[in-house]
Amino acid sequence: MAATGAEGPAKPPPTAAETQLLRRRQELDYWQKNAARLRRRNLLTGLAIGAFVVGMFSYTILSVKQEKILEELDDEAKIHIIRGPRTGANS
Repeated sequence: MAATGAEGPAKPPPTAAETQLLRRRQELDYWQKNAARLRRRNLLTGLAIGAFVVGMFSYTILSVKQEKILEELDDEAKIHIIRGPRTGANS
C-alpha cells in the first residue's frame, strides 16, 4: 500500500491541443516513412496515363489518316466554288 502512495500525483489527461499535436506528429512520421513509395506510385501512375494518351493519339492519327480527310475536304470545297453561291434564285 505504501508503494501506491509513493507514485506521486497522477498525470492529468492531455489537452485537446496536445492530442492534436501528437496526431500531427504521427501523421508526419507516416508520410516521411512512406514518401518514397508514394512518389514511386505517383510516377508509375503518371507514366501510365502519359503512355495511354500518346497511344490513343497515335492510334487516332494512324486510323483516321488525316491526309485523306484533307484531300476530301479540298475536293468538296472545289465543287462548292465551281457551283457558285447559293441564293434564292438558283437554289
